[in-house]
Amino acid sequence: MSTMDEIIREEARLIILKALADQVDERMNSSLLQRELENFAISRERAWVHDELRWLREMGAVVLAEAGTVLIATLTEKGTRHLERKIAIEGIKRPSRPGA
Repeated sequence: MSTMDEIIREEARLIILKALADQVDERMNSSLLQRELENFAISRERAWVHDELRWLREMGAVVLAEAGTVLIATLTEKGTRHLERKIAIEGIKRPSRPGA
């Protein structure tokens, strides 16, 4: 059984991937991603967002670049495949089926 912290992290990771996919260049910085998470009632410090972005990088779902005090995340093919439900990355909530 998952703890509430695990559930929030899995949800946040999915929200991050979806936010990246919504961008024309599939990139966003950690400050903007932090605001995106707040839209879904996940209010965390930027350091927490950075930890989640680094975890997503380790899973191959994003690549990261540093720009001053922010991280810039770019969606990878693997991250896209998770969003399309073609693969499942353990630790990221599965997206809903289209139309569900």
